[in-house]
Parts: sequence; structure tokens; C-alpha cells
Amino acid sequence: MNALDDRRAVVASLLRDPHDTPGGELLVVTGLGSTTFDAGAAGDRPLNFYLWGAMGGAAMVGLGIALAQPQRRVLVLTGDGEMLMGLGSLATIGALKPANLAIAVMDNGRFAETGQQRSHSALGTDLAAVASACGWAASCTVTDMPGVEALRPRLRREALFAVIRIAPEEVARHLPPRDGARLTNRFRDALGLPPD
Repeated sequence: MNALDDRRAVVASLLRDPHDTPGGELLVVTGLGSTTFDAGAAGDRPLNFYLWGAMGGAAMVGLGIALAQPQRRVLVLTGDGEMLMGLGSLATIGALKPANLAIAVMDNGRFAETGQQRSHSALGTDLAAVASACGWAASCTVTDMPGVEALRPRLRREALFAVIRIAPEEVARHLPPRDGARLTNRFRDALGLPPD
């Protein structure tokens, strides 16, 4: 298995130019841990919704936002451990088929937040094949930077499930805002929604 060595460069590439998205600025939901750190390091912005402590929930939160904001593009950026924990979400999304939702899984074959134990994707589970079996029309696996560059526009225009193989090495944590109420309110404000 080939793997990309610099996860931060991968995420920075995927999130570059968020305004270059049909329907308005890209809405980003990140999963627990490393993908939140990576997205924050690429540039904190009000339309990044970080899920602190909600392991397994990123895809369903992304689905909810995609259904509530059908004119906007939603990208869920999560890890293999979280995606494995929320596999049922792939079936739900595959059944509903929201055209404005894409998921990119940073797959390092590890449960990084609990001590780098090998995840099921390191033991043979093919997440892109699982997504296809759940009804996703398009899924792919990327193992190099030219593939990542080609993936960025697809994630902003297609209902796509993408697995990006990355090296398991940990990088320094970059902690974006952690207050859940503040993150929710700034996301709602950035969307122009009235306060609760």
C-alpha cells in the first residue's frame, strides 16, 4: 500500500480556495482528532465545523447540513477510525443520495486518538468498496499528490466518497477553537441563519 507522507499537505491541498466552489464557499465538517487538527492548520474559518468528541458522527452531521443547505457544497473530512465507527452512515447517505455531499477519509490504518492501534482498514477493510456497496455512485482511493490535486475539484462538484491513503506518522497537534457552542454559533452566523 502506497501512502502519502505529509497529511497536512494533503488537507491543505483539499481545502485550498474554498470560495472556488459551486453554490458558495465550501462547508467543511471534520471528524474527531487529526482531521480537525489538519483542517485548523490549513486555516481556521467560520465555515469549518469541528466535531470535538463526536467520534463516528462526522458523516451524519455532514448529511444533516447537506440536507438543510441543498444549494451549498458540504465536505466531510474524517479519518478511517471514525468512518469505521460510523459505517451505518454510508448506507443512509447511499440511500438518500444527496448531490451536494462528499466525504474524504484520511486513511492511515490507525486509531490515532487511542494509541495508534491498527484499524480495520489496515487489516483488509476497503472503505471505498464499502461505500460503493452502500449505494454511493462514485468512490475512489488516492495514493499520491497528483491524485489529491485531481480530487479537490471532484469533492466540490460530485457526490463522491474518497479514501486518501496517508502515512501513520503523527504530526504536532494544531488546536482550532474547541468550544462547541461557539463553533455552532459562528457556523450558523456564517451561513446567515438566525440565532436559536
